Amino acid sequence: GEIFAYEISKKMKYKNKAITTPLGISTESLMTEKPVLATILRAGLPLHQGFLNYFDSSDNTFISAYRKHKKEGDFEIKIEYLASPDLEDKTIILCDPMLASGSSMILAMEAILRKGKPKHIHIVAIMSSSEGINYLKQNTPIKDCTLWVGAEDAEMTAESYIVPGLGDAGDLSFGKKSE
Repeated sequence: GEIFAYEISKKMKYKNKAITTPLGISTESLMTEKPVLATILRAGLPLHQGFLNYFDSSDNTFISAYRKHKKEGDFEIKIEYLASPDLEDKTIILCDPMLASGSSMILAMEAILRKGKPKHIHIVAIMSSSEGINYLKQNTPIKDCTLWVGAEDAEMTAESYIVPGLGDAGDLSFGKKSE
């Protein structure tokens, strides 16, 4: 997360401010606006921490998105929890380590809109499928959007896992969960 945070920080707006110390005055560049850091629980928490290390006084938004498996073997993405400040006219950084089909990211963006219309949103994924990137571009509900992806893989399995990918990011970080 820290590498993405550093790169995104270059896109932020700054103003110069005189800082008085016991030994003199220094002029420093300070961000004019702190971004709101948003993540999709639980897989996004390690990536989110990297952003917190850079934007340590930013507000945070937490979104639960999970696969609700059906008896037939398929699943749907469910969002049942959103903890967030007002997001009207804010710059948002929404991070999730994997952008597979893009469905959970679109649902997360729709959840964000319930808290206000952001000025801009940065979507961050360590890894993405080509299909997920295309789906996000075609269906994004927030048009002023920048996508940051570390690596793009061309394939996905029938279960919407990126190939070769990394596996389940939440399980890799926190251990396998029981269904």
